[in-house]
Amino acid sequence: MSEVLPVPLEDELGDVLEKAMRRRGMSVDTLADASGVAVARICEALDYRSGLTAHELRRLAGALRLNEVGLCALGCGCYPRPELVVLPFRVWPLRMPHGIGVANAYLVSEGGSGGAILFDTGAGIEALLRVWPHGVSSVAAVFLTHLEPEHAGGLCEVMRRFEVPEAWFPVGAEAPCGRAIGDGAVRLFGRISVTAYATPGHAAAHNCYLVSASPGVGGASLLVSGDLMFAGSVGGAYFSQEQLGQSIRRILEVAPAGAVLAPGHGPLSTVANELSFNPFVD
Repeated sequence: MSEVLPVPLEDELGDVLEKAMRRRGMSVDTLADASGVAVARICEALDYRSGLTAHELRRLAGALRLNEVGLCALGCGCYPRPELVVLPFRVWPLRMPHGIGVANAYLVSEGGSGGAILFDTGAGIEALLRVWPHGVSSVAAVFLTHLEPEHAGGLCEVMRRFEVPEAWFPVGAEAPCGRAIGDGAVRLFGRISVTAYATPGHAAAHNCYLVSASPGVGGASLLVSGDLMFAGSVGGAYFSQEQLGQSIRRILEVAPAGAVLAPGHGPLSTVANELSFNPFVD
């Protein structure tokens, strides 16, 4: 599979540095002392005016305990974009405007089928319908990664519009319709299986979903990561820095390296690519 149009990364260098500073509890002054990079240079990067040299980026990576290769690639505007494998099912990334960027939802279906499984609902039914593919006429289930408005908007309207029989959301979340799905639970839809993994950190209640074909079909998997992890970055730790780090490590251990990463914002990637280059995977 491939992206139809180039999709920008969710986070720029300044965003990554800011998240990393929060993770380590560092201010600009303490980062400057630890790295030897001038305060003014760090502030320029945080203000999206970066002209940091490779030497400065390496020093910042060391002080913040970030993946040096990935941070340098990000700072040079050349973060690696992997070749995406052909999956044993069809995937539609549904990209909806959100602020200055986009929020992603995903449809997954068996080849030749007019039905699909929906992961997240975007900001609501109107935004979703504007990007809805003509080939999908029914939805077998909805899976929510978390309950932020740009990812779970209009859940009940989506269920009514497509007569969806079931919707699932993380344990601990409060949704107007649907049921909670616990860690490790599996749901089957024909030759497609969906396994839920509890991944708190960005939010107290957050799930990732590993979508795979049945063993007889084989092929790569799809990891719907919500706001846990993006290409080149991670989600903000609005609930817990510690749990975010634990969830990232866990999901990268359980997901196959060849899996395609489908994040809540930004472009598709692969688990292998993020293991190698994501600044936060150290």
